[in-house]
Amino acid sequence: MKQRIRVVGIIKNEEGTLVFKRSRGRSEAPVFWELPTGKIKFGEQPEEAMARSLTEYTGLIANSVKLKDVITFLAPEGASQLSNLYIIYELNIEGELKPTPRDRYTAYKFVKDFVAAHTHLSETTTSVLEIEEGKIATNHTTARDTANGITINVDGASRGNPGPSGIGYCIYDNNHIIERGGEFIGFATSRLAEYLAMRKGVERAIELGYKTVKFVSDSLMVVNQLNGVFSIKNQDIILVYQDIQGKLDQFEAVSFSHVSRSQNMLADAEANAAIDKILAK
Repeated sequence: MKQRIRVVGIIKNEEGTLVFKRSRGRSEAPVFWELPTGKIKFGEQPEEAMARSLTEYTGLIANSVKLKDVITFLAPEGASQLSNLYIIYELNIEGELKPTPRDRYTAYKFVKDFVAAHTHLSETTTSVLEIEEGKIATNHTTARDTANGITINVDGASRGNPGPSGIGYCIYDNNHIIERGGEFIGFATSRLAEYLAMRKGVERAIELGYKTVKFVSDSLMVVNQLNGVFSIKNQDIILVYQDIQGKLDQFEAVSFSHVSRSQNMLADAEANAAIDKILAK
């Protein structure tokens, strides 16, 4: 499977979110706007690529580059599928925010309301804003639309690490809970519990026939490994990881996103309730 990796920056002030107008290149190319976006060069760390791309294309210098999220989408490309991996950063610019667009960009503007502005955005930027900022107006219906469909939060819990463990999940459709549940999984480490919870979420999505799903976990390790940012080093989770990857072809589009534990309380409660139920016997 082909994979396309991009670093994407989000810059905000009181005027709105900063986007740039892409150079048309070929005269027939459509005009669109995007968040500052770049590729990772050989030997670069993603945050280095973000800082370099920002300065090269906009003239801005970031005094902080903070990882916000990592998302991936499976999208059709001819007879195969293309995996799009976006590493998203919050960028802070010191001093006056006055870009000098160059090379790939020809102009810039701040946008507060993308729906009202009717701004023609790139697919990458549309994907990121739908995930990070909420729904926006778009004429596209591609794999990025996991943001508008089913969301499945998952969580694993281990008492003792390793110790008695449980997994939990909660399925949302446009913020409405449509199903939640948990299972006791026996004696396990916390990382194995997190992976088994994700596998349960994937399996339940398949059972219910969902084709576009956003999977959410408070384990940054699990999200980054499934997004291909981190490698797998622990033998106890490799088989579960491979099993999850093998099931993803059954979806039209999937994304994996990280949230704080406080944003994953229902799935956490289901996992711990499953443990309590067994320990109380």
